[in-house]
Amino acid sequence: MWIRWWLWPLVAICSADQFRDEAERIMRGTPVIDGHNDLPWKLLNMFNNQLQDEKANLTSLADTHTNIPKLRAGFVGGQFWSAYTPCDTQNKDAVRRTLEQIDVIHRMCQMYPEAFVCVTDSTGIRQAFWEGRVASLVGVEGGHSIDSSLGVLRTLYHLGMRYLTLTHSCNTPWADNWLVDTGEDKAESQGLSSFGQSVVKEMNRLGVIIDLAHVSVATMKATLRLSKAPVLFSHSSAYSLCHHRRNVPDDVLQLVLCPSPEQNQTRSLVMVNFYNDYVSCKKEATLSQVADHLDHIKKVAGAGAVGFGGDFDGVSRLPVGLEDVSKYPNLVAELLRRQWTEAEIRGALADNLLRVFEEVEQASDHTQTPEEEPIPKDKLETPCRTMYGYSEAPSLHQQPGPLLASLTTLLLGLCLL
Repeated sequence: MWIRWWLWPLVAICSADQFRDEAERIMRGTPVIDGHNDLPWKLLNMFNNQLQDEKANLTSLADTHTNIPKLRAGFVGGQFWSAYTPCDTQNKDAVRRTLEQIDVIHRMCQMYPEAFVCVTDSTGIRQAFWEGRVASLVGVEGGHSIDSSLGVLRTLYHLGMRYLTLTHSCNTPWADNWLVDTGEDKAESQGLSSFGQSVVKEMNRLGVIIDLAHVSVATMKATLRLSKAPVLFSHSSAYSLCHHRRNVPDDVLQLVLCPSPEQNQTRSLVMVNFYNDYVSCKKEATLSQVADHLDHIKKVAGAGAVGFGGDFDGVSRLPVGLEDVSKYPNLVAELLRRQWTEAEIRGALADNLLRVFEEVEQASDHTQTPEEEPIPKDKLETPCRTMYGYSEAPSLHQQPGPLLASLTTLLLGLCLL
């Protein structure tokens, strides 16, 4: 009897080792592409983006979820680095701050070419996999970073931005954020304004992935209806399992990827966030609960809709077993334990994101005339900005009634002379 008592724990340990070994085998061929990492924001806060500071060395960086050894241990082969600037920069220096964060991402690639390579397309990601380097992409987190300017949107694209999160935790003048759904913010655009629709169309034209993390449900649905290319949620989880408004409700998941071609099929992607508050709605969470979110999204939206968006270095609390980027094999081992197929796991690791990126690239059309009508003047806050270009002529053109009345009066006056 006592032999059975110690035998079962031994069997469990051997089984766990088997799943872990299998996870590492799969990840050597298909490394993870993570949808959202805030290391650049940490570099700003800790070192004011001075990468040559001895303590900023990414091979030995301490007190962060991310450094080069941890990325290698976690089999991370692709990373959307967040070029993030907070909402309090809106209508102030948001563009400058965003440019500085894009710059620090480029300098990471320049300083550590053996570890990182900055890429801008799906082909570049596959090449980086082959070279054993982390394909480094720019994701701009927050629509306030374009300062309501299509010209800035296009410029950020030319600087390497390949996704834009339409809002952060604040409304832009053209899109509503998730706090609208909590009642903390008031809906201003009812999802997307007319200019917000132009932003979506221009992102489609350019080949910039639309990111719906942080937006309101109305913004999610409006964008999913409008976009001609798949979208992603770069770091969001399932609302049904944790009732936090940063998560994605089931009716939206059903729009993300439906198995039947007769249904509304957007072929989009939800990259699960690891932040405890979005996983368990509590301060504590476990790796198993993260896997529950992956299971749920797979069940509702399909295996092709699942990805990983850890939010490392952007959150203060992480699940036991997922404390930093080195722990990704633990999560893959758990999915294997739950009988996910190898193809499904490779999809969640990288193939689903690559499919979305390729479809966004295919939908782009740089020969098409760019969107160029500016946001209405009355939608912009004016204290910290100039108004060059907003002449009276366009406003007269948009108000034909008063203009015609004035012309009629003038003509009658001439006739009486």
